[in-house]
Amino acid sequence: MIPNPEQAKTIIAKRIAAELKDGWLVNLGIGLPTLVANYIPDGVHVTFQAENGMTGMGPAPEPGKENLQIQNAGGQNVSILPGGSFFDSLTSFSLIRGGHVDATILGTLEVDQEGNLANWIIPGKKVPGMGGAMDLVSGANLVIVATLHTEKGRPKILKKCKLPLTAHHEVNMIVTELAVIDVRPGGLVLREHHPDVTVEEIKSMTEADLFVSEHLKPMAI
Repeated sequence: MIPNPEQAKTIIAKRIAAELKDGWLVNLGIGLPTLVANYIPDGVHVTFQAENGMTGMGPAPEPGKENLQIQNAGGQNVSILPGGSFFDSLTSFSLIRGGHVDATILGTLEVDQEGNLANWIIPGKKVPGMGGAMDLVSGANLVIVATLHTEKGRPKILKKCKLPLTAHHEVNMIVTELAVIDVRPGGLVLREHHPDVTVEEIKSMTEADLFVSEHLKPMAI
């Protein structure tokens, strides 16, 4: 059974959280990526950064306990953990452009088999602009795309992006509710699949060419 959208977001966030390593500095994009902070495994200490000037971002606050002064780059209310700090945009983007961010996790409108990313379009439409995404994908050591596998039945993982690119050949990994996919020089490699969804079903919902790893295994969900 293919998960519904809310189940899908939880699956994606949990799976990406399991990919993060102890001691990493990680940037979370707006929307779906912010859920990753809720699922960090016990014993793993990750520092989350928001490009509007914050490190030490914690899980989403409980309803009614939001601090309206603490928001991420997307204007969402977030928590901050003990030892967290606030600073100006110059310092924030010095961290990003200086290569100090271990991983960035971004949503997307489209991603393709060459590792290209399109997660913004014309102002006034779905997203008003690219924000710090262009800096993040070129400055972070690992770029993970968090996305639903399809949108209204249309594949989001394409042979070639059709929208304006945020980044060219920068994506390292794609995580959907159905699959974990590595981006390699020769193309996209399916590493894990949802246990209730076959490889052929995943391929039918993916426009891009998809190679299957010889070590393919079910996702832990």
